[in-house]
Amino acid sequence: MSAPVRRWDEPDETVEFGGATSRLISIGGLTVSRDELPAGWRWREHFQPLVGGDSCQAHHVGMILTGRLTIVLADGTQVDYGPGDLYDMPPGHDSWVVGDEPCVTLEWSGSRRWTAGATTRRALASLLFTDIVDSTATASGLGDASWHDLLAVHYQQADEAIERFGGRRIKTTGDGLLASFDAAVAAVRCAVAIREMAVRQGLPLRLGVHVGEVELVGEDVGGVTVHQAARVMAAAGAEEVLVSEPVRWLCQGTDLTFVDAGEYELKGVSERWHLYRVVA
Repeated sequence: MSAPVRRWDEPDETVEFGGATSRLISIGGLTVSRDELPAGWRWREHFQPLVGGDSCQAHHVGMILTGRLTIVLADGTQVDYGPGDLYDMPPGHDSWVVGDEPCVTLEWSGSRRWTAGATTRRALASLLFTDIVDSTATASGLGDASWHDLLAVHYQQADEAIERFGGRRIKTTGDGLLASFDAAVAAVRCAVAIREMAVRQGLPLRLGVHVGEVELVGEDVGGVTVHQAARVMAAAGAEEVLVSEPVRWLCQGTDLTFVDAGEYELKGVSERWHLYRVVA
């Protein structure tokens, strides 16, 4: 067992972007940031020219340590924050520092996307998407308490499988999740394992695996490959694992078995894709 102690003068990453300085530390499975905004800073003046858009699209959750900050939402609502205030800023806002003192914040949601323009890298990754089919009907039949208990067990088992096959859970996506793997074979084996556990739970899970280049933005991933992987998963039926053709190629020579599932028109993808069903 361990009880790590981290300090802001030794962050995992320091990002200077648009006049702001963010120090980021990952601890206990959570990335937190200490952000300093100088006096006179405003999103529209300092960030908008760098990232584009009409407003900040990050969802910030944190607290003000020192200084003061004002935000204006899309509907014109203005909120003022001062030292000790906790905030939950929805996407679609402008913000600025009030007065002559820098504003220092502590955030546990938002800074990764906020500084995305300064931290984007690219890498090849095998992506696994999952989703529970007809989750609304299942939840209604079980009741809220039983549904939440079932989901908790499902996510715990999925996380254990992802770790066992050398992957990393990126995030939850509604009633599913997104995980990344270095190897396509590992992603497919993990998908099969998660499906089998879901079957035992009585959860009608669909899964999809695709491989390609992704944008690495802190702990998150983005880019067209993520969109394509989500569409592969969406084409699957209950208790079905579908993979793209590149994934099948990369799994040749293994004991994994695939059958031709035919061609699909994937939403937002121009050409028709050949997909394959994992047999296990």
